[in-house]
Amino acid sequence: MTLRPTIVDPEVEGALRRLVRELQSAPGMGWVSYDGVEFTANVALFAPLGLLVIAWRGRWWYGILGGLALSAGIETWQLFMLPARVADVRDVVANTLGAALGVGAAVVFSRWLTRSQEAHNPRHRKVIDSPSQ
Repeated sequence: MTLRPTIVDPEVEGALRRLVRELQSAPGMGWVSYDGVEFTANVALFAPLGLLVIAWRGRWWYGILGGLALSAGIETWQLFMLPARVADVRDVVANTLGAALGVGAAVVFSRWLTRSQEAHNPRHRKVIDSPSQ
């Protein structure tokens, strides 16, 4: 999607605009905008990258830097190689935020998993009432 020569084909763009209009017509959803949906989609699309990078490399900041580098590369490619596309720093921000949220989810899940394993594994439990204490 990010490296296509044109932004979106007319059918997809029309469907997205209809979706935005439907969301805006729901009670309390008048704040929804096309730009907001696009920003949210960019965040959502890069969250898995943060998860994968932290799982692969094990360092949380690799996931965030990876999202930033990949996003900056995509936007640079769009700027110089795809004249019909518009490079936008907001996309870099959204994509990096998505990668950071993915990293955060991976860290939270990892800590939860570790605590859960410690709680269910007798070898990892601390003995509170041992006679030697």
